[in-house]
Amino acid sequence: MATYENLLLDLQNGILTITINRADKLNALNIDTIKEIKNAMQQVYDDTAIKGAILTGAGPKAFVAGADITEIAELSEVTARSFAERGQEVFAMIERSTKPVIAAVNGFALGGGCELAMACHIRVAAENARFGQPEVNLGLIPGYGGTQRLTQLVGKGKAMELMMTADMIGAQEALQLGLVNHVVPQEQLMGKSVEILEKIMGKAPLAIGLVIECVNAVFNKDENGYQTEANAFARCCTSEDFVEGTSAFIEKRKPEFTGN
Repeated sequence: MATYENLLLDLQNGILTITINRADKLNALNIDTIKEIKNAMQQVYDDTAIKGAILTGAGPKAFVAGADITEIAELSEVTARSFAERGQEVFAMIERSTKPVIAAVNGFALGGGCELAMACHIRVAAENARFGQPEVNLGLIPGYGGTQRLTQLVGKGKAMELMMTADMIGAQEALQLGLVNHVVPQEQLMGKSVEILEKIMGKAPLAIGLVIECVNAVFNKDENGYQTEANAFARCCTSEDFVEGTSAFIEKRKPEFTGN
């Protein structure tokens, strides 16, 4: 497994834990860290031993407290566009992964950190987690997909309010809004994330990947999501996992899926 400057990677029982390891900077995303997340996600895509991933931050205070402001301050119009597009590319890579990715939000998830969490398929938050898109305080807007994903998750009105006021919200409000799936005490955060992934990993891998593809199609204006679903359903019916799953149901036994 590759070595990283700003990430810690740990693979156990098919689950790759990716920890952003810049605790002294509250795990702020700089350009190098974005590149490393891209490389780590490529491992998730390529390594058949990896069945799912958890993204989290080092230390008790922050998941990711934002982007590196010293880098942002130097951007021009041209470099700012490429800066945003690079981040969007990496976060789309997380969103489109056919293997489940869970954000274990262990503290502040602000700006790029909130955007990173929203790119994951499921979000589990510690009770001390706080979320926000405070970019307008810097004369900016979210650039890594925040205007799009926050609106998808919490609705237009609340997304407008959060992004225009720069207000932070706590974990319980995030749960009520649908921004996160679960809130747990911090000491239970990783255990809950692993529990969810292990449950998903017990299902048919091909079907899981196609669920992700079809749900993402809801938000793709150029795609007919119903047709995507019908195509995916048909593909499932030609798979070995479909034969195994239906046979196991009829025979009243636990299925043994292979992902084929």
